[in-house]
Amino acid sequence: QVQLVESGGGLVQAGGSLRLSCAASGRTFSNYAMGWFRQAPGKEREDVATISWGGGTIYYTDSVKGRFTISRDNAKNTVYLQMNSLKPEDTAVYYCATGSRLSTTPSHYAYWGQGTQVTVSS
Repeated sequence: QVQLVESGGGLVQAGGSLRLSCAASGRTFSNYAMGWFRQAPGKEREDVATISWGGGTIYYTDSVKGRFTISRDNAKNTVYLQMNSLKPEDTAVYYCATGSRLSTTPSHYAYWGQGTQVTVSS
């Protein structure tokens, strides 16, 4: 049973930082791509950042480039999302996901965490 558990969300003022973590269990973590996605009220789920199994290939959506950093520690079965210079438009529920291939398409990921709320106040 694959399980993903996110943590680190919260309320922060614009310009602040948060670090999200996603702990994985139930599979060989290092063999699979990981991704962070987000969904704001009334909007579709969108990709934020994705990382290949070894960390050598990373994609960011344009709106977070230069502000967010995805990383993974395969020894700890954990993927991180460091979010700096946060903006009110970053407000959303953030989800981590794992899949057999690197993709920015949510439907390509088979397993999802429960999500963590990030709220950025102006």
